[in-house]
Amino acid sequence: MSKLRAVLVVAAMVGCSLLVGPVPASADPGTSVHPQPPTQPAGSLPSELQQWIDANIPAPALAPAPAPPARVLPAELAALWQAVRSAPSGDRIFDDWPSGLDSLAPGDIVEWRDVTATSAPLVVVPINRAVLLKFRTTDATGRPSFGTATLVIPAAAWTGPGERPVLVNALPINSLGLSCTPSYAMAHGLHSKFNAGDLFPPTTAWAVSRGYAVLIPDHEGPWMAYAEPKVAGHVVLDAIRAVRNTLPAEFGGSRFAVGGYSGGAIASYAAAMLLDEYAPELAGVVAGATMGGLVTDYRMVAHRFNGSSASGILLVVALAMGREYPEILGHMNHLAQWVATSPIKDTCGDSNGPLGVVGVPIEAAADIADPLNSDVADAIFARTTLTNRKSAGPLYIYHAANDFWIPFENGYDLYRDQCARGVPAVHRTEPGEHIIALFTGFPGEIGWLDGRLRGEPAPNECRGGS
Repeated sequence: MSKLRAVLVVAAMVGCSLLVGPVPASADPGTSVHPQPPTQPAGSLPSELQQWIDANIPAPALAPAPAPPARVLPAELAALWQAVRSAPSGDRIFDDWPSGLDSLAPGDIVEWRDVTATSAPLVVVPINRAVLLKFRTTDATGRPSFGTATLVIPAAAWTGPGERPVLVNALPINSLGLSCTPSYAMAHGLHSKFNAGDLFPPTTAWAVSRGYAVLIPDHEGPWMAYAEPKVAGHVVLDAIRAVRNTLPAEFGGSRFAVGGYSGGAIASYAAAMLLDEYAPELAGVVAGATMGGLVTDYRMVAHRFNGSSASGILLVVALAMGREYPEILGHMNHLAQWVATSPIKDTCGDSNGPLGVVGVPIEAAADIADPLNSDVADAIFARTTLTNRKSAGPLYIYHAANDFWIPFENGYDLYRDQCARGVPAVHRTEPGEHIIALFTGFPGEIGWLDGRLRGEPAPNECRGGS
């Protein structure tokens, strides 16, 4: 890469950080820590551009800070991890790490809050109450963690058979900031970082109008680990456990169905794939899952996003994954450290897409010459794949025919694989691209979910299926 191109790439990334405001500095430079990269994996020495970046841009000064709960990290990496975390939301139910998580079972309630007054205007359809739940869950590496979710209960009495069914609406949060979550909006009403995608398409309003309760999980977890599937799947399943634990008389025998699109599809997909091993007692409770615009092959999608108009999303996901897998952070170069510790770390889903317009390749943010083909990337791709599992319930999979972001094969290959494993499944190809399919696929998705919540047998369009 020529020196001119290197300068242009660096200028573009620095420009992004400057647009969002000043970078926080250490209050005491004398005690600051400059994170140093770990020993380079074989064959992954810095490129000429990466050496030029680190030679010309100093590392940010970071105050010493503790490692994440229940983890041991080198001091430099712990300081960087704390610096790239989302800023606190200002609401302790989202911000505070609970004590005694080791003594709780997944799904046990830590605390809850009535949020009916602030939630009702966002639901639109009349509701009886809305409850914000905080519960014990498990992170991607098996350590105790916590999750949050909001349960919305309709005003109208349930007149159908059995107990009131529950739709789990896994919204496409796609964000880095704690105040970007749907439960934060339900607890605080409309605010400056509210995601319009929480309301459109109107999944929650539709379900409440049908008499179903709606469970809205904050499936990125407490570190806002956008796109980490195990975190997402665990939060969804533990949110279901939390509802059954908190209100057993109302929902102890309820049927649940999970739906999600794009970032939300990762959560619904992960819940279906992890249910048997993580929450086997829910096998007869979760009646099925829908997923649209789904990423299943992270390696394929990462290469497709890299340096393209979707590069902003790849860079945001890399930062989010680094919160769950700190070894990723250890391979950020100085420029990436400045950007990751800037207000970009609190961006919401409505802002992350436009960050990619400069087409910055991930190589400009790393200290590894070929980061997507490195030992570190191989380990992360291996940890995040769920393709070797069988869904615990029937599936409805849909994908845009001309999705220029997420390859069509991700959804269709999942359909064929799950059919081969004996899972009742339906696949639909929607017209248009990724955003259009969110709306064109909505009628088919909610029709399928409606059938599962009413207890109808799931259709099976697999070859040889019924």
